[in-house]
Amino acid sequence: MAKAKKRKAKKAKQQNAIDLLRKDHAEVKKAFKQFEKAKYKDPQACKDFLASICRDLEMHTTLEEEIFYPAVRGRIKADDLMNEAQVEHNSAKQLIAELEKLAGDDPMLKAHAQVLSEYVNHHVKEEEGEMFPKAKRAKLDLEALGQQLLERKEQLKAQG
Repeated sequence: MAKAKKRKAKKAKQQNAIDLLRKDHAEVKKAFKQFEKAKYKDPQACKDFLASICRDLEMHTTLEEEIFYPAVRGRIKADDLMNEAQVEHNSAKQLIAELEKLAGDDPMLKAHAQVLSEYVNHHVKEEEGEMFPKAKRAKLDLEALGQQLLERKEQLKAQG
């Protein structure tokens, strides 16, 4: 009886890689919507909120590039899809770098944020609509990948 409970508890702690990535997607989409609706009077508050979105995106792209993409690329025949995802990451990183240089009251800040949001939404749609289903069909060990993602995420958070 006690062993069955331990197995259930362990299973509950394990998370599927795709579920973790979808959760990140949902959180960043929600954050962009909050940013769009906010009426910032304090330029620094605006800049700080965008900086938190950018940190989350950078962490997410690192997880995908270091762990998820190599595992998927090795098991599916979709080089174009995987290459496009990498190009989209690179474009997002460029926008993030440009955003980080802008002051909170810069008139271009919201435009950069909007374009980044659009890139992210497009990227998420392709991952969730094309890449994730292919990864599921490839019978990857999504729980083991999820554990790797969680561990690496904790390392990245600790690094700041």
